[in-house]
Amino acid sequence: MITKKAATTPRTAVRKTTTVRRARNVLITKTAFFYFFPLSILYLELIFRAFTIDRFFDVGLVYILLFSFSAGFFLTVLSTFFAPKINRRICIALLSAVTLIYIIQLVYTQVFGTFLIIYSFAVGGDILQFRKTIISAIIKRIPAIALTIIPLIIFIYFGKGKIVFFRIRSSQKLFLALIGVLIHLIAVFLITINNFGTISARFLYSEEFIPDASVAKFGLLTTERLDLTQLLFSSRYDDFEFDPGLVSSQEPSSSEEQIETQQPQYTDQVMNIDFESLIANETDSELLQMHNYFSNQTPTKTNRYTGMFKGKNLVFVTAEGFSPYVIDKELTPTLYKMKYEGFNFKNFYTPIWGVSTSDGEYVACTGLLPKPGVWSFSRSSQNYLPFCMGNQFAKLSVKSFAYHNNTYTYYDRHLSHPNMGYIYKGLGNGLEVTNTWPQSDVEMIELSMPDYINYDRFNVYYMTVSGHLQYTFKGNYISYKNRDLVSHLNYSDHVKAYLACNIELDRAMEVLLNKLNELGKAEDTVFVISPDHYPYGLTKEEIDELAGKKVEQNFELYKGELIIYCQGMQPVEIEKPASSLDIIPTISNLFGLEYDSRLLMGQDILSDSSPLVIFSNRSWITDKGKFYAKTGKFEAFEGQSIEDGYVKQISNIVNGKFKMSQKILERDYYRIVFQHIK
Repeated sequence: MITKKAATTPRTAVRKTTTVRRARNVLITKTAFFYFFPLSILYLELIFRAFTIDRFFDVGLVYILLFSFSAGFFLTVLSTFFAPKINRRICIALLSAVTLIYIIQLVYTQVFGTFLIIYSFAVGGDILQFRKTIISAIIKRIPAIALTIIPLIIFIYFGKGKIVFFRIRSSQKLFLALIGVLIHLIAVFLITINNFGTISARFLYSEEFIPDASVAKFGLLTTERLDLTQLLFSSRYDDFEFDPGLVSSQEPSSSEEQIETQQPQYTDQVMNIDFESLIANETDSELLQMHNYFSNQTPTKTNRYTGMFKGKNLVFVTAEGFSPYVIDKELTPTLYKMKYEGFNFKNFYTPIWGVSTSDGEYVACTGLLPKPGVWSFSRSSQNYLPFCMGNQFAKLSVKSFAYHNNTYTYYDRHLSHPNMGYIYKGLGNGLEVTNTWPQSDVEMIELSMPDYINYDRFNVYYMTVSGHLQYTFKGNYISYKNRDLVSHLNYSDHVKAYLACNIELDRAMEVLLNKLNELGKAEDTVFVISPDHYPYGLTKEEIDELAGKKVEQNFELYKGELIIYCQGMQPVEIEKPASSLDIIPTISNLFGLEYDSRLLMGQDILSDSSPLVIFSNRSWITDKGKFYAKTGKFEAFEGQSIEDGYVKQISNIVNGKFKMSQKILERDYYRIVFQHIK
């Protein structure tokens, strides 16, 4: 019997074709669902890297790829708990939040040249106060922002029905989560075995949080996770071991301005701290390590400048956005006079830190390095800070005053500055300057002088604001006010506006110096002036224009200015490299104040110690050369030779200073030590 094969009808063929198409569409939607978040995050990381990181291609791309997929699978799991419509809304919310993180950081880096930490975002960062600055930064970042929102646009407008986040079984969720965990562990394993170089991937990931280096190595999203971790759980190296390599090896500097012959009367700059007793009686392992560290530091010695300004008054200024390029005999004659008739520090640096202005002020006022990821100055407001100038002068029964001509609570200065020993006034609590933007430094000086000028001795600190960005004649009142003074200059408008607002600082110092001369106190008053950071409100091209040359951007960009001037003194030229970290020990020595050089991270510039300039990314400069941490390359200065292990030794010293600065802040270490001082 022969069986006939059933004929295929057109209807049957259509049904089969439809079934195949449906199966293919389901496969496509499931594939899109599976890879959408991982690929989106990887895309966002690459776009962000292209616009913010100097070196695009390096080993960091491997870590970024792995961490992007790991985070992507985690977000995928979060989008699969409900029906497709609800899951779609969850997906849009998650993707919008992630996209917003990248956009915020793009805008912030455009303004400040560094990355926004979570703590600043939570409590209100610097950029949030300045609407016009934000708008300008957004406009400049339009290409990057447009590329950043592409995944979100694709999902919302083109992904409906094509990228479906189904509700999946618990076993499938577990499978996706395990894939994410596995990829994460692979990344961590690769990082763990990468312990090469002074700033290795393992060091960055597990020991020290360095935001700029972390973004370059691991990507933005992973850096945000590390930032949150260190913020919630404090130190990431609670059980660090003391390494003799962290002890600084001080040797006489070869700089020409240093003392040629060591005199017998020169003594160690130390206080009567019984470290042996502290070590013998300490049960806290972390404090024990700190006692060992500081007791093994080599102190600086007194020198021919020790006590040079003993008994004099102090005017200490942290000048907003100040730089060497504004000092001009015609434009800023008072600053010019102070620079060239006082101590002229020719190789002074002002590194930028994570919380730009506040951290710059913290370093200059405390001689300590800031802790990444927090507002160190605010955190220090409950700590004992014996070496700050206000507290130092209080021991001499000299009244100390501090002023800031912007909102008095900004960066919690109403907490940090009184803790340094100052009677503090700002806009809103006694210093009623006209509320322009920015406010006038001249007006601040005029309003504050009556508080202290008639005392026999006084100590005063100013944090200025007239030099603040944005440098335009329309959005900056001070630039507009002084516009006629720069109109003849052959510069672009932004550079002219920058110079115009810094003229206000010069005029403020002129007003104060004239008043001191009128009262016969000018030769008994010392001015100390330095910036909080370089003028990042100017583009790199505008800084080149201002400098009249192409400024090298890894080190030279951070060249700052330190003015130490007393009318009638003999000018002194200093070639030795130094930074804002060295200000407190230097002026402590000049004023003959009692301090312990072992407990500060900077050093007296005028001592015979070897110089060390430290940058936030762990780059450094000594008298022998400079080390760029991003590339791991050391460049020796002409005529200098180094021994094997020199770079590692100095990098260990740098890492130790960062660690100890953080521990001093976290543990209120000075209070512990000085409770036992004899």
